[in-house]
Amino acid sequence: MGIKLGVIFGGESVEHEVSIISAVQAMESMDDTKYDIIPIYISKNRTWYTGAMLRDIDVYKDFEDLKRYAKEVVLVRKDDKFYLQSTKGIFRKDVTEIDIMFPIVHGNNVEDGSLQGYLESVGIPYVGSHVLGSALGQDKVLMKQVFEANDISVVPYTWFYDYEYSDSANDILKKIEKLGYPVVVKPATLGSSVGITYVKTSKDIDAAINDAIKYDKKIVIEKAVDNLIEVNCSVLGNYKYQETSVLEEVLSDNELLTYADKYIGGSKGKLKGGMKSSKGMASTSRIIPARVDKKVENEIIDISKRAFRALNLSGVCRIDFLIDSKTNKVFINEPNTIPGSLAFYLWEPAGKGYKNLLSDMINIAIKEYKEKSKKTYSFDSNILSNYNGLKGAKGKLKR
Repeated sequence: MGIKLGVIFGGESVEHEVSIISAVQAMESMDDTKYDIIPIYISKNRTWYTGAMLRDIDVYKDFEDLKRYAKEVVLVRKDDKFYLQSTKGIFRKDVTEIDIMFPIVHGNNVEDGSLQGYLESVGIPYVGSHVLGSALGQDKVLMKQVFEANDISVVPYTWFYDYEYSDSANDILKKIEKLGYPVVVKPATLGSSVGITYVKTSKDIDAAINDAIKYDKKIVIEKAVDNLIEVNCSVLGNYKYQETSVLEEVLSDNELLTYADKYIGGSKGKLKGGMKSSKGMASTSRIIPARVDKKVENEIIDISKRAFRALNLSGVCRIDFLIDSKTNKVFINEPNTIPGSLAFYLWEPAGKGYKNLLSDMINIAIKEYKEKSKKTYSFDSNILSNYNGLKGAKGKLKR
């Protein structure tokens, strides 16, 4: 019997469908001689389901069918083992044991450390970045501040909360004017280019900000890069070591890469079940290797490793860069801690097939879990045993 691998995906996120695509791709490529693959789908109302049919993309056409045939479950821990347990019936039955979780989720409420925090609190090992790295990787403001502290170049920017724009719009607009148009308006904690607008003049800035506010309470405004080339690099590893993929140059007919560029346009393939669908990030128009000179390539590789380490990431991430093609100035844009399609298309040209990439990610997680198990996280003493009637060192506690 192989390692019981729970592949968890979906969730309450604007990137819900993208997560399904990435997860189905990954499950089709996993080594089923090593792993017993157990799909775990989180619906948009946060209910967990499992069942073999969840590996078929066609199931997601009709959610009522999914609810009818999949099993509604919760994760439980018993005797230091982990189980998916049915929520139906008087006596809740164990559906299957889980050895390790593999989150393939995108966006708020799942990729941002929320799901990782839950898995940490339960104690189950899992693949990928942990709570802090996931949270930093999702917040475009905090990540920029970490990068700046590590002398990694970011584009000029300003940021604010939604209520601040309601209260002090003129002050914020003045800051944007100082950046200079064109600018890019972004929800600070979303991915997949959702809610992002390229703004050429001040007359369009208010509409762009209000559109971003529909998705997020925190907004970031970035100075647009002249003569833009978008280049991405994937990193595999953890805090101890990092290796990098080949570089890709991403192509778009728009001023910036859109959701449609990433997940809708250009795909003519089929996923399991015959459903015509996006191939995820694998369908994006790109040039591999990127058309950059060796000096720029080496700079991107160096920054990718430094950024990965600075954010304390693990598993696979994709780090996106913005380059001024005339000056060759390189700016880090953002990391994707669980990238669309897990960035497998950047590793295949380097000789690492998707099956091996997935196995490497799982092996990293197992090693990290074993190392973490050697650390001290609690003490056998109980300081409350010294308390008498809830009296602390400074007197009786108030009720």
